[in-house]
Amino acid sequence: MTVPQLHIGWILFAPLVLALLAIDLILFHRDPRPVDLRRSLRATAGWVALALAFGGFVAFTLGVTPAMEFFTGYVIELSLSVDNVFVFAVLLRYFAVPEKSQFPALFWGIIGALFLRALFIFTGITLINRFHWLIYIFGALLVYTGIKLLKGGEAKVEPDHNPLVRIARKLIPITPDFHADRFFIREKNRWIGTPLLLVLIALGTTDLVFAIDSIPAILAITRDPFIVLTSNAFAVLGLRALYFAIAGLIKLFAYLNIGLSIILSFIGLKMLISGYVHLPIPWTLGFVLGVLAVSILASILRPPVKSNN
Repeated sequence: MTVPQLHIGWILFAPLVLALLAIDLILFHRDPRPVDLRRSLRATAGWVALALAFGGFVAFTLGVTPAMEFFTGYVIELSLSVDNVFVFAVLLRYFAVPEKSQFPALFWGIIGALFLRALFIFTGITLINRFHWLIYIFGALLVYTGIKLLKGGEAKVEPDHNPLVRIARKLIPITPDFHADRFFIREKNRWIGTPLLLVLIALGTTDLVFAIDSIPAILAITRDPFIVLTSNAFAVLGLRALYFAIAGLIKLFAYLNIGLSIILSFIGLKMLISGYVHLPIPWTLGFVLGVLAVSILASILRPPVKSNN
């Protein structure tokens, strides 16, 4: 990888993300129609197509290996984002967010998640490069998370216990009602927060908790900050569309947790043995895609039997 190629990638990536966010905001936020399954599936397909195109750009400018690393990281982050979507749904229900207010909450929450993840990524890469033994801790964390997920362990969503939400409630007066897409309103010559502000804080901090699992997973693939950040960014950018799509297709993911637990455990083991065994990126990508395909097909072809009890 040469410095000019990396420099060109960084220069193109930032404006691309800003342009995509602006297009997403204009096309969806100003459309008065509710976001139905068809629209969300089209938007999700669009984000995936953009990620594939960007992977092609990486292959053209940086080479095949970085492109394979990008695609592997993107698939891992996108599959792990399904859990984020379920938690986002719980948070939106908890705060009773009206349908018209869900888009701005998810849109700005995802922007906040991008900044937080960028800080986390650069910090993690710096620490691993300086203290290589941390890779074994990250690997063990992923194996533990995978086993916990396989046993049915789920992250508890308790927004009232979120320290930032509690601090915001104490420091900022909050109105009892939502006001469309506004996070603050002017009342009696002072600014007052709306419940949408609390939703935004909860979404951002919750995503950061999930990043503790997902970012170490891609650091097992590559420690190139450009590849790690861009693969994370494209996965996170599609979260809003993925939220509305999964809300309509939730029954298709009955066995996805099993697939994700296998992937996390595999990536964790890959980190633990990285000092002794090197697994080629194509093998890793093939394994991840294969596990996801099997778990989704199993969900469709052999759905779990519902208990009558």
